[in-house]
Parts: sequence; structure tokens; C-alpha cells
Amino acid sequence: MNILGVRIDENDLVSALREVRGFLTGRQGKMIFTPNPEMLVDARKDEYFKKVLNSGDLNICDGRGVELAGQGRLRRIAGVDFMMEICALSAQDSQSVYLLGSKSDKILAKTKAELKTRFPGLSVVGYDRGPVFKNNIGRLKDDFAKTINKINMVRPNILFVAFGHGKQEKWIYQNLAGLPSVKIAMGVGGAFDYVSGHVRRAPAWMRRMGLEWLFRLILQPWRIGRIFKAGVIFPFYLKTK
Repeated sequence: MNILGVRIDENDLVSALREVRGFLTGRQGKMIFTPNPEMLVDARKDEYFKKVLNSGDLNICDGRGVELAGQGRLRRIAGVDFMMEICALSAQDSQSVYLLGSKSDKILAKTKAELKTRFPGLSVVGYDRGPVFKNNIGRLKDDFAKTINKINMVRPNILFVAFGHGKQEKWIYQNLAGLPSVKIAMGVGGAFDYVSGHVRRAPAWMRRMGLEWLFRLILQPWRIGRIFKAGVIFPFYLKTK
């Protein structure tokens, strides 16, 4: 279905993972995006971002607000949870994973260690903090080339990209064709922070009730602007579309 001009796929977890398995046996790389209310607000103002999101091969519903906007047709699948499901599948099917994007190598190393602990047999073939961005897209071609060369040296099947929304989706869209071994590239936002334990995630009961935003606000009050965008501007746009 379409919400604020962006396609959201009507997959539950089982059907989404079925699509992932299909992607992994295909010849071309596929893009997985996780549209949430904040991303949809930004895409309304950024036509290029909207184009990128609508180019996704699988756009899962990530966010209680998007789920409610779907009026019963959508099922929320948190991006970090879907990433973990893909890792579980990868461990079973001998697929290799690469982690791209973080503030520090320490977070990436802890993420790799935690993934390998949770999913014995998972092959995490490398990680990198990624290129330096200017503004939202970034276009430091030499830096991008170094990142792409690093990834191509280890030939991963799955690439998780954590540059933050907007940057990560645009980077995947612009660079996936230059990564021939990658069957799936997924934007994962702050997932590495959660998996590594660098940032606490809301308790399961709060996530089930759609209150993860409140937990984040308590721990990270500087996020108030982003939460306002998702909790106030997004519903306003829905009513005035």
C-alpha cells in the first residue's frame, strides 16, 4: 500500500523472510528498507529520498504509526528484529554478513561478537565505520571507493548499513550495483547500537504497546525533535494529505 507517497509492503514476518530467502538465491542484489513515520515525513519533503524508498525491493513496516496508518493491512516488523531474523537465517544457510556504519570500531566489534554468540555459525566477514558524509547524501568519491573496495575484498552476501535513515538508503541505492557479491543490502539505522549494548532498547512490553518512543525520550531527551516529527507531524500529514 501507499502512505504519503511511499510504498509499504503488506508482509508479515513469515512472508518477509520468505522473500529474503528468494533474494539470496537470485542473481541481482536487492534492497530492504524499513520506512517509519520519521522517514515518511522526510520523504515528503525530499523527492529523491522518496524515489529511493520506492525503489526498495522489500519495504517493511517499521513503526507503530505506520502500522496504524495501514488500517489493519500492515504488520509492524522492527528493523533491528528483522536484521536479527536475517542473521538467524544466514547462520542456517551459510550466508556471510558485513557490518557497515558506526561511530566507533568498538561498537562494530561488539556487534560482531554478539551476533556470533547469538547465532553460532554465522559468518561476519568484516565491518567498517564507512565513508565520511557531507550533508545528507555525501559525495566524497575516494572515501566511497575505499569502502566499496573493502567490502568487495571479502565478498559478503548480506550487507547491513547503519548510516542513519536517509543517508543509508541513498548510499545503498547509489552503490549496490558496485557490490556484485551482495544479494541483500539493508538499512538498519541504530541497530548496531542496540545489538552491541551501547544503547538500551525498550522492554518488550513497551515495544508491544508501541511505546518505544517514550523509552527513547527518557534515555535520550535530545531526540525530542525527531519524536515530534513522528508523533505530531506524521499524523498531521496523514490528515491533510
